Amino acid sequence: MKIRVGYEIIYEFPQPTPVIMVLGVHFTRASDVIAPDYLTTSPSVPISPYRDVYGNWCSRIVAPPGRMRLSADGLVRDSGLPDVCAPLACQHLVEDLPAEALIFLLGSRYCETQRLSDVAWSLFEKSPPGWPRVQAICDFVNCHIAFGYEHARATMTAWEVFNEGKGVCRDYAHLAIAFCRCMNIPARYCTGFLGDIGVPPPYGPMDFAGWFEAYLGGQWYTFDPRNNIPRIGRVLIAQGRDAADVPITHTFGPNTLISFKVWTDEVS
Repeated sequence: MKIRVGYEIIYEFPQPTPVIMVLGVHFTRASDVIAPDYLTTSPSVPISPYRDVYGNWCSRIVAPPGRMRLSADGLVRDSGLPDVCAPLACQHLVEDLPAEALIFLLGSRYCETQRLSDVAWSLFEKSPPGWPRVQAICDFVNCHIAFGYEHARATMTAWEVFNEGKGVCRDYAHLAIAFCRCMNIPARYCTGFLGDIGVPPPYGPMDFAGWFEAYLGGQWYTFDPRNNIPRIGRVLIAQGRDAADVPITHTFGPNTLISFKVWTDEVS
């Protein structure tokens, strides 16, 4: 299938303001891109691209005072298949993990493993290691958190999500990531496009999505505790330790978000 992906974000800036954006389709999907989702700005300003330490495509601008429109519209080829399930994928001993996976065992800004370790072991110690353990974590998180955009908070951490029992998709991912790391399973945060392809209505407002990947059986697998079922048409934008590493936009000064639109639609 073909999927149209894009966004329009409008800010108001009172003064010249540096902005970093992580908005482009991830390089691992480069071969699937039919029409690139090039970032455009209005008014037009110079854009400086670079790769961050995780390999994500990033862009830098200095927004002038006034309104700034950030937008893109691309077309991506997709298999049309749901997320891969591998129930027999094993859990590695820590000493057998590749060096590049070790950073994803550590606590991070939004995933406080030191505060959640005892909770994780009390909840999941008796679950079978490997895929079943990660799925048990996703099942718990899916049931434990009440979803609602009114619960969104930029400072919300996994510890707070666990105690408050409410949040949005990134909060589901942060809590599941923290639990996985506590159980010695590398887990990394993912952000991207995820539409309602294959899902019956009613449909909620479209937004960027947050999920995570766990390292099992020698590779990274997708898990989505918010939806907790394999989904079709997931298009990755960026990966990191948690949402602090991959903010959609990072503004270095005061601003007001005027408008925010995201689309992810199957093209006939």
